Amino acid sequence: MLELTMASVSGADAGATAGMLMADAPSDPGAVLRVGRDASVCRLATPDDWLFVSRVHLEFLCGPEGTWQVTWLRGSQDDPSAEVRIGLTGEDVRLLPYGSTLPLPRGASGELVIQDRTGPRSVNVGFFHEV
Repeated sequence: MLELTMASVSGADAGATAGMLMADAPSDPGAVLRVGRDASVCRLATPDDWLFVSRVHLEFLCGPEGTWQVTWLRGSQDDPSAEVRIGLTGEDVRLLPYGSTLPLPRGASGELVIQDRTGPRSVNVGFFHEV
């Protein structure tokens, strides 16, 4: 099972957890969880006017062995208006390159932060892979 929590945070609200959204999916091959502005395809949807987040920004996909990976999907722009950082528990925070995929270790937990490059707004997505 992969569990996600998401909070949309703007300047004055930094550190707040009000309005946190949650989603989960079993670790079955082909299971998918998406984060982005398009609520019709994303289990966790950000505010519509947060244009630094793509229609479908992050995709968590379960592979054939029940392991998960996360992909920062490429959008229509060559240069995104956000950056994505990932921190796995016990590891340093690092950038997730635009368009790249990162496997999540079995039993991993941590946080992805989608940071607006133009202002003090972020989308914080916590994850926990239950084994």
